[in-house]
Amino acid sequence: MHIPDGYLSPSTCAVLYGGSGIAWYTSLRRVRHSLNARMVPLIAVFAAFSFLVMMFNLPLPGGTTGHAIGVSVAAIVLGPAGAILSVSVAVAIQALFFGDGGILALGANCFNMAVVGSLFAYASYRLVAGGAALTSHRRVIAAAIAGYVAINLSALLAAIEFGIQPMFFHDTGGAPLYAPYPLRIAVPAMMIGHLAIAGVAEAVITAGLVAYLQSSDPALLRTTSGLVTDGSALTPTSLRHLWITVALLLLLTPLGILAAGKAWGEWSIHEFSEPRGRARIQAASRDEAPPAASPAGLRRLSTIWTAPLPAYAPRFIKSAGFGYFLSAMFGVGCVLASSLALQAVLRGRRSLGPPQ
Repeated sequence: MHIPDGYLSPSTCAVLYGGSGIAWYTSLRRVRHSLNARMVPLIAVFAAFSFLVMMFNLPLPGGTTGHAIGVSVAAIVLGPAGAILSVSVAVAIQALFFGDGGILALGANCFNMAVVGSLFAYASYRLVAGGAALTSHRRVIAAAIAGYVAINLSALLAAIEFGIQPMFFHDTGGAPLYAPYPLRIAVPAMMIGHLAIAGVAEAVITAGLVAYLQSSDPALLRTTSGLVTDGSALTPTSLRHLWITVALLLLLTPLGILAAGKAWGEWSIHEFSEPRGRARIQAASRDEAPPAASPAGLRRLSTIWTAPLPAYAPRFIKSAGFGYFLSAMFGVGCVLASSLALQAVLRGRRSLGPPQ
């Protein structure tokens, strides 16, 4: 679901950057005024969780892979504003340091997974949970539904963004300039695996974490429960249980590379010219052959940014599993550094007083 550079036109990327930019600005203002800087550690722990859970690849039909996002449990604990920021931080670190998703396409990836995922996860959870008690089983069911809805809507948006490219952006001969497959291919190719497997994984993870928090620290579920009537903000006392979960995920990250294959729509330009690569693309795309050559726009934009640790595989580490683990450690470290920077900004602005 991480769209690489070159698969979306610059104009598409600009529009989706605009949508994400509005969401980032609004979320930062809400964090500043409604939550305060003490919430930043919570945003950090869910950014780290999202970063790690996306490293666990799941085998999908057609020889492709997918992953959960972790956006739904973030929205349930933090609300949509905090979840938008936490998942956006994770997606940005993936793109900048590991080449997982593009820099030009960062706005699109954040819009799909962080913005839309957070908003619909929160809305679905609130709608299904209603006024149930914090420890009610109904909230676990609501969390599962929220997770399933959120990831599948995110995947659908990515499929639509892929699928409209050949419709609107092609050369004079009709050859696609960016993503090569139309909606009739892109939507089923993306959605079958997410509806059947990745969506179930997101639902199970979200429900499991909500059930865990119900027994370990139900206060973390209070802010978005609909049971708060005095406008009080969530003030975390201890994040020990959440960081334990993150630490366990970190230790298990080498398992994330067991699923072979790439996500649909994340092929390199070289795969369009190699027989094996073309066969993989065709098998994942309802047996429709890819273009004879990689699209011109894809060739032009795909090298706009070279990540220092591409594909979570440091060149100086021979063991793939250990390299993946070190990449996970580095990513979590970047999340913590980003959270400290955000906390400093929020505290600095608060010291200047309210905006005029």
